[in-house]
Amino acid sequence: MATIIDGKLVSAKVRQEVAQQTAVLKERGVTPGLAVIIVGDDPASRVYVNNKKKACADVGFYSEEYAMPADTTMDQLLEVIDMLNERPDIDGILCQLPLPKHLDEKVVIDRIDSTKDVDAFSPVNVGKIMIGDYDFLPCTPAGVMELLAHYGISAEGKRCVVIGRSNIVGKPMGMLLLHQNGTVTICHSRTKELAEICRSADILVAAVGRANFVTADMVKDGAVVIDVGMNRLNGKLCGDVQFDTVSQKASYITPVPGGVGPMTIGMLMKNTLKAAKLHHGIED
Repeated sequence: MATIIDGKLVSAKVRQEVAQQTAVLKERGVTPGLAVIIVGDDPASRVYVNNKKKACADVGFYSEEYAMPADTTMDQLLEVIDMLNERPDIDGILCQLPLPKHLDEKVVIDRIDSTKDVDAFSPVNVGKIMIGDYDFLPCTPAGVMELLAHYGISAEGKRCVVIGRSNIVGKPMGMLLLHQNGTVTICHSRTKELAEICRSADILVAAVGRANFVTADMVKDGAVVIDVGMNRLNGKLCGDVQFDTVSQKASYITPVPGGVGPMTIGMLMKNTLKAAKLHHGIED
């Protein structure tokens, strides 16, 4: 039976460290500030935004929310971003995705000042991740790396397989494992012999967005299995991995919920703290 990787525990540790460092910054007159923009009334987005605001309060950040109607125009949204880019008291800007279909996410991401892009989605920050010289990391892949580090799991010399090639999780996840000297394969919808490739993995990361996609016959005995999926099945939250069967073969596994999910907002807090330090010339 696999050891369960406890994302709630590790996330609480990350937030506690951020809160301690924030208290030190405040003594120097610096309060990290995060602005969150939400367009429209998507219920899941509203839950995420509320959780981010609560996390800011918990660690001692200043936060602002810009809730804009679903019929907001591109010009109106960009005007808010431009204003926040100029604000010295705002260190991080986050535009909650997805946006209504008439708004261009790429243009919005490009418009956010790269030094305030605490989601690390902008081309500048993505390029920095590619070369391994970065200030911010995308929150979910960074959370996965934090979990691995906490449990003493190194990617060095390991075969690492990532299922999914999204810009938000799959691609940066592969790069972070590569930076740790893992040998990385990224699989996707056109991959042939997927099950065979997955069985070669010492570390398997599932980020495909399909409930129970990874079955026990796709997993090598003793593999580390990281489930990034967040799906609804018969009204219940579940991941991309068939937890009950795969946990019998894996050495470590993340549950859903309670695994990778809690880490994402913790890493957002960490990125915002880093942004505040950079803006004020404060060394770690």
